[in-house]
Amino acid sequence: MDFTEVPANQDGKSKKKKNKNLKKKSASKEGSGESNGVEKKDEEKMENSQAAAAFPPTFSSSEIKNKQRRHVMFMKFKQEKRKQKLQMKKKRKKEREALGDKAPPKEVPKTIENQRVYDETTVDPEDEEVAFDEGTDEFSAYFNGLTNPKVLITTSDRPRGRTVRFCEQLATIIPDSHVYYRKGLALKRIVPQCVARNFTYLMVINEDRLVPNGLVLCHLPDGPTAHFKVSSVRLRKEMKRRGKDPTEHCPEVILNNFTTRLGHSIGRLFAALFPQNPQFVGRQVATFHNQRDFVFFRFHRYIFKNEKKVGIQELGPRFTLKLRSLQKGTFDSKYGEYEWVLKRHEMDSCRRKFQL
Repeated sequence: MDFTEVPANQDGKSKKKKNKNLKKKSASKEGSGESNGVEKKDEEKMENSQAAAAFPPTFSSSEIKNKQRRHVMFMKFKQEKRKQKLQMKKKRKKEREALGDKAPPKEVPKTIENQRVYDETTVDPEDEEVAFDEGTDEFSAYFNGLTNPKVLITTSDRPRGRTVRFCEQLATIIPDSHVYYRKGLALKRIVPQCVARNFTYLMVINEDRLVPNGLVLCHLPDGPTAHFKVSSVRLRKEMKRRGKDPTEHCPEVILNNFTTRLGHSIGRLFAALFPQNPQFVGRQVATFHNQRDFVFFRFHRYIFKNEKKVGIQELGPRFTLKLRSLQKGTFDSKYGEYEWVLKRHEMDSCRRKFQL
């Protein structure tokens, strides 16, 4: 038999080779682990930088260019804000219930009305000077019961259907009022004719683009004359859930928030349109509500449901007035003397200062 000779150090060499290979593999593994860790760190940094680029801390929905997505994001933001507000409200309510009588008084919210700038011409009802002016002004004969209101309602030249219907509905609200269509006759010629026929008011409805946009209210025979801008006119057919047409009863009159000297005179101008003896059987109320120098007119019918509750039903029409000027005497656009004229850039610069 043949035997092959194997050197004694061959196993040692093979073992050395194996150890070297194992060391190389472990080193390669360690190197790969370190490289993977570095790569992971680099990836995390890239992701963080991308997230920071996509949603910066001062991110707002207005930066989204897509209109639909921007609207969705904005609505979500509003819903979250509303939820937070409701949660805070419930929390405060629970705290107040827990404290009981020891609870602090409720905070009054800040509004333009209660932050109003004080006006030096604010009327004090107990002032002697104001009482003297009321006894000697143009409306004193009406408030002393010497005259009864009689109103002539007319329009600008060639009125259209909407303006005519508006005048007719005003005539159903104001007792003893008459509608005459104006045919190219100047107001200076209409005024003496009205005085000769014992009219106490001349009301002119102006229109622009088929819509009523102006009101001239002239008190006869000595004035004053007020010019208003008319907006937000809603006729009876355009109102939802309105009541039946008003009856011929004299309505009650409510005047709200006419506090300054100018507002006091405008309130007296509106009050003199209606008789002083309202017929409570008709349960009708005409309201002139002044808020931020806008006069809102509403006409309602009310009913007493019980001792505490009252139900109201709007009859219409409704409209909004904005005073433009107040003139002494009867209408005279050329030589008339103006008591007050609206200067928008000067008077409307401060939102918390009101004229009426």
